[in-house]
Amino acid sequence: MATPVVPPQVPAPLSEFQRLIDVFIAPSKTFADLRRNAMWWAPFLIVAIVGFLFVYTVDQKVGFPKVVDNTLQTQPKAAERIESLPADKRAQAMHQQVAVTKFVSYAVPAIALIIYSIFAGVIYGCIKFVANADVQFKTVFALIVYTRLPELLRAILSSVSLLAGVSVDSFDIQNPLFTNGAYLLDPSGSPILRALLGSFDIITIWTLILVAIGIPCIAKVKRGTSFAIVFGWFIFTVLLKVGLASLSA
Repeated sequence: MATPVVPPQVPAPLSEFQRLIDVFIAPSKTFADLRRNAMWWAPFLIVAIVGFLFVYTVDQKVGFPKVVDNTLQTQPKAAERIESLPADKRAQAMHQQVAVTKFVSYAVPAIALIIYSIFAGVIYGCIKFVANADVQFKTVFALIVYTRLPELLRAILSSVSLLAGVSVDSFDIQNPLFTNGAYLLDPSGSPILRALLGSFDIITIWTLILVAIGIPCIAKVKRGTSFAIVFGWFIFTVLLKVGLASLSA
């Protein structure tokens, strides 16, 4: 008698809540479910709302004039250029810098969508043309958005520390939490060293590992190839950041 063919078991669809939670405890389940449904609005809205609350907390507890002052301490050439201006021009330049920094900070969710799209495009291209695997761009984009969820920890913990009364004398809105070695550097320290140490951020590495885990879940790509793609581009961006920092050193 012929042996009956048992169809492979299809994993039960995940709810949106399960997908959000599983990013932290069982990421492969969430990423595999993206093949079924590549919706990404839920994680994006959560990250956007928490990010907005962080910027609002910075606005209230630090103030953007202080944010700009602290940022200029890490950018010697920019600070020197502003200091060389006449008093009235210097005040005008600082006012413009504060306005631009505040606008960009509150507009981060919109800017993030552009960055996510670029990152997703790079990963999509590597999967299609380097790994020669079939995948849809919308699925890769959803993967990138979901892997940003660990960034919630940075925004939440940074907001809590500001609300608890941490000193804002050296507060850096671009690096507000001790998750990398650049956080310990003196503001007037080497921009090159700051760019290098800041790149090896715990939360950033976490998100990259999630991307590398997720690629084999949405496309037929080996785990080793996936990690090589993700961290190959990471090394490229680190070198690019260090190179740009050398221009301002």
